[in-house]
Amino acid sequence: MPAAPGGPRLLLRRLREAMAEPVSAQARLDRIVVLIAANVIAEVCSVYVLRDDNTLELFATEGLNRDAVHITRLRADEGLVGLIANQAEPLSLSDAQSHPNFSYRPETGEEIYHAFLGVPLLRAGNTLGVLVVQNKTYRVYSDEEIEALQTTAMVLSEMIASGELQALAPGAGSAARRPVSQRGVPLADGIGLGHVVLHEPRIIVKRLIAESVELEVERLEAAIEDVRSAIDELVERGDGIGSGESREVLETVRMFAHDKGWLRRMREAVQSGLTAEAAVERVQSDNRARMLRQSDPYLRDRLHDLDDLANRLLRRLVGQEAGNGIAAMPDNAILVARSMGPAALLDYERANLRGVVLEEGGPTSHIAIVARALGIPAVGEIANATALCDSGDAIIVDGAAGEIQVRPTPEIESAYAEQARLRARRQEQYRALRDVPALTRDKVKIGLNLNAGLLIDLSHLGETGAEGIGLFRTELQFMVAQRMPSAAEQQQLYEAVFAATGDLPVTIRTLDIGGDKILPYMPALEEENPALGWRAIRIGLDRPALLRVQLRALLKAAAGRPLKIMFPMVATVEEFTRARGIVEREKAHLRRHGYVLPSDCKLGVMVEVPSLLFQIDEIAREADFLSVGSNDLMQFLFAVDRDNRRVADRFDPLCGAALRAFRVIADRAEVVGCPVTVCGEIGGRPLETMALIGLGFRNFSMSPAAIGPVKAMVLSIEADEVRALIDTELAKATDGASLRPALASFAKARGIPV
Repeated sequence: MPAAPGGPRLLLRRLREAMAEPVSAQARLDRIVVLIAANVIAEVCSVYVLRDDNTLELFATEGLNRDAVHITRLRADEGLVGLIANQAEPLSLSDAQSHPNFSYRPETGEEIYHAFLGVPLLRAGNTLGVLVVQNKTYRVYSDEEIEALQTTAMVLSEMIASGELQALAPGAGSAARRPVSQRGVPLADGIGLGHVVLHEPRIIVKRLIAESVELEVERLEAAIEDVRSAIDELVERGDGIGSGESREVLETVRMFAHDKGWLRRMREAVQSGLTAEAAVERVQSDNRARMLRQSDPYLRDRLHDLDDLANRLLRRLVGQEAGNGIAAMPDNAILVARSMGPAALLDYERANLRGVVLEEGGPTSHIAIVARALGIPAVGEIANATALCDSGDAIIVDGAAGEIQVRPTPEIESAYAEQARLRARRQEQYRALRDVPALTRDKVKIGLNLNAGLLIDLSHLGETGAEGIGLFRTELQFMVAQRMPSAAEQQQLYEAVFAATGDLPVTIRTLDIGGDKILPYMPALEEENPALGWRAIRIGLDRPALLRVQLRALLKAAAGRPLKIMFPMVATVEEFTRARGIVEREKAHLRRHGYVLPSDCKLGVMVEVPSLLFQIDEIAREADFLSVGSNDLMQFLFAVDRDNRRVADRFDPLCGAALRAFRVIADRAEVVGCPVTVCGEIGGRPLETMALIGLGFRNFSMSPAAIGPVKAMVLSIEADEVRALIDTELAKATDGASLRPALASFAKARGIPV
């Protein structure tokens, strides 16, 4: 049976009139279902809204029993309506009663209907409800009718998202506004309560229904052409976008910009009566809904490319430039972003920030390092984060558990507020330990130092009572800059570091770039395994001018004071001796030109490549000190990508194999009298640090927030007792099992805070 004359355009015009009528929300919704039924020539039209308790409630109907409105509720997986809500795709059936998912509620009177067409009500890929039409006859709905219903569904979705319908069902909130709890991965410890600020605010489409379809087609075509040209120009220039997207990403976006199917769907949406921006929003919402439900990680990753392209089109259509909305930040801002670089985070006013939520970014990413340095709770790998919430939504970030709560209930908000108060009291207790020496109960001295990478980190020295900077990451200065820092700029930074630390020791690591640390102004190399590729000291030795500039700046900045330089990613003793040779040549150059040299210059190696475990005696004799980079050491030791959630947690750093590797380093360094520090993540976790003390390590470097908890643990243990425990448990751990349960049980029995 054909659709009524006029099709989707006529329906949208009538809907626009209905939306403008000064009537109640229920009266407006009742009028809308009548209009839809008449347009599609259906005997039934019903709207189901997904409630905050994950049930689908009948909000309006034409043709079914009106007494069932706000009475009938379906589970989110119940019947054909539930199937549409879950799959987020239209469903058209000539005989619904023969479908295995068919079920009906007697109070609705729908058992007499056979033909069925349902479409999801979508917004940003999230299902808000279902729109259904039905007929008694066994009929097939046309493509035009399906298109009309999908177009209408977008208008209804915006009506739901606005909150207009919430008052119709006491105690119920729509899916667009219901509380959401999501788990990701912890990036930076702490609890933040505040309101959402989208790092790249989603374009809100306010004009949905076209006045002139021809004009909207022209606007869409012009926007597509402009975006294509801009992307083509970027690809040809080879420039990065924003924080340095690679050429491969640009090529992918360009491919989508020329995809005929994507463009055809947008044109069809405009032809149905939507504005150009509403058409882009509708098609991308459909794409997002489908791709979020894919198990293939490649397809899910492509969602970001499509989102990027759709946002470019929307910004062009509404005349809005890309921006991060810094000026509109509230006092208690929680940043929500797909991804961010450290420079972007530093652009925000620190005093207003209460947390960070990312769709991407692992615990060892530089954004995580900067968040920890700033003391901002952060959570990463929150799927669909930017579509889960709107600007201004209440949100809670639990950086310890790796969880977020969007639009939390008063009970949850109260519980987290109390937890935040408890943490604040605990921090006060840690601050009381600031000047207490880090001695075990059997008087073993443990050195506690800070990891740093920005000048802002250095303020934590006085707050924590740390003994110095055990690791200063110089690459962060390069990553937050818009161009390569000059020799003078580098020297100025290092002078500021030495001025801020006074007489406290500072270990400065040379530039560790490559792998996942890409400078925005340097072309990214295409490598099969970037973590195993051209990075860190390998770049420095292959491009000695880069290393020489940095070393000269360090030597000048440290004039007359001790200097400790550490080289990252060293795999052989020969690499270290080559780097040491460059230092000696730079010292000779400065000496010839009358510069004051450091009073003492010690050179060290970061032990993070497993090959050094088999050269540990030699490297300990050659180097002045060693630092264990446990993050990379564990990654390489177990062949596990630490940013891959499928395997990152497969091996515990407290398992027998890992602890035996750590023991080799501690024992051999002690034999030759070479100082050794642990500066990776596990050095800042009380239970892991306790195990490392038992292995013989006596110096650690960690984030500022870890100093207090680790010191409290140190003050509660006897080093000899822990060593005996480790010896016993390692002797038994022949199957690769973790010592974590035994260590946790030991700590609990003795009241050791871990």
